Amino acid sequence: MDDACEARTPSAGAGQATAPLAFAGPVGLIAGENASSYEELLARVTAALKPADIMEEIWVRDMVDLVWETLRLRRLKASLLAASANEGLYKVLDALDCKGPFQTSRAWLARDPAAVERVEATLESAGMSMDAVMARTLSATMGDIVHIDRMTMAAEARRSAVLREIERYRASFAQRLRGAVDAETIALAPAADAPALEGA
Repeated sequence: MDDACEARTPSAGAGQATAPLAFAGPVGLIAGENASSYEELLARVTAALKPADIMEEIWVRDMVDLVWETLRLRRLKASLLAASANEGLYKVLDALDCKGPFQTSRAWLARDPAAVERVEATLESAGMSMDAVMARTLSATMGDIVHIDRMTMAAEARRSAVLREIERYRASFAQRLRGAVDAETIALAPAADAPALEGA
C-alpha cells in the first residue's frame, strides 16, 4: 500500500527490555523507546546504588522504572505540543482573518513548503513568531498538559520514596550489624576479674 498512514511495524529495540529480575517480568516499552537505553539506565543506577540483596535489587528496579516513566512523560508532553501545533496555528491565523486557516494549518503541519512559507510570512507581517503559535497550542492542550505534569510529579514523588526506603533499610541493617558486632565483642572480651597469666 502507498497510503502514508499505513501501519508500520515497531522499530527494532522497541517493545520489551530484559531485566535482571526474571520474576518481575520484562519491562514494557512503547513505540519509539529503545530497550538498550533502558538497560543502560538500569546498569548505571545499579552501579551507583550497588544493591546488596534482593530487597535492594527490587527497589533499584522500581527506581529505574520511575526515572524512565518521568523521562517518558516529559518527552510525550513535548511531542503532544508539537503534534498539536496546527491547532494553535489555526487560532492565530483565524484571529488574523487569514484565508483558509484550517487548510493552511493542516498543510503547515504536514510541512508543505508553500504552506510553511506562507505561515512564516504571515507571522512576520503581524509582528509575531512561533511563540504565539505555541502559546495558543499550549492553551488548547492545557488539560492534557496539566494531567501529564501531575503524573510526572507523582512518579518523581514515588522515586524519592524508593530512595528513602533504601536509606532506611540500609540504616536499619547497619544498626543491626553494629549491634551484632558489639554483642560478639562483649562476649569475647576477658572478664575484669580474670586471673592474670603467669609471667605477664
